[in-house]
Amino acid sequence: MKITATAFSPASVGNVGVGFDILGHVIEGVGDTVTVRRIDASEVRIAAIRGATIDLPMDAPGNTAGASLIALREALELPFGFEIEIDKGIPLGSGMGGSAASCVAALVAANELLETPLSREALYPFALTGEAVASGGRHGDNLGPMLLGGLVLSTAERLVRIPVPDAWHSVLVHPDAILETRRARGALKGHYALGEFVAQSANLALVLAGCHAGDAALVRAGLQDVLVEPRRAPLIAGFDAAKRAALQAGAMGASISGAGPSVFGWFETRLQAEAAAPAIQAAFAAAGFGSQAWVSPINSAGAKVL
Repeated sequence: MKITATAFSPASVGNVGVGFDILGHVIEGVGDTVTVRRIDASEVRIAAIRGATIDLPMDAPGNTAGASLIALREALELPFGFEIEIDKGIPLGSGMGGSAASCVAALVAANELLETPLSREALYPFALTGEAVASGGRHGDNLGPMLLGGLVLSTAERLVRIPVPDAWHSVLVHPDAILETRRARGALKGHYALGEFVAQSANLALVLAGCHAGDAALVRAGLQDVLVEPRRAPLIAGFDAAKRAALQAGAMGASISGAGPSVFGWFETRLQAEAAAPAIQAAFAAAGFGSQAWVSPINSAGAKVL
């Protein structure tokens, strides 16, 4: 049996605008790396966290990676424990799934140390437990794509990979700012009109139908968040200009990535996405923020063992 394993989980775009808490896709080129070791003690402990700009919980129950492995140990009644080392590569408070990436990478690494490894789908409930530590809720919009890769619909109990044309790419731009998930969720409190829910449901259906059919026109018609974006956009300096830059560059749609402040756009080709990135970054620069940009296929790979 292996004693040590290391896994990498990519960042993600949560919500994808129209799929609040249930739809997401991965972004290649940035992510978290976690090393897990089997130990004789019947416990889970955090040995090190590197690369974080703020102090993250070193107690396992309060850490997304630690909580997910505690749940795994208890469910499988494992006679051994785990020691975890986390190397953060995703900016914190960025809307790029940083808390989810740590627990997914930890689970994928720990799974390598089991006598009978579980399927990625079977790891999902434990990932939900870990994510809840950071976000306060069991939502899988970031976890699903990290586990399976590509675009994934993640319900409370099920992961569904959504087919997307290989040519379609996403650009993700992260301004040098932090927006805490709990603050972003707090902005969603209040009254919602029934018509808003009907419009959002229609838009989500159009996006999913467009992905299945490879029909960019359907995605263009549907990739418009009428529920969450209007309430969170005021929290993100430069958002309106950044979104406008993406759409003017030919995006099928653009919105807030996860809780923000990062912004994503979907494009029919990689060349379009690469051409759009500088314009989106310029919009944030005009608002006083430097930024980073990543361009990747929407069908990028999920977490992997290194």
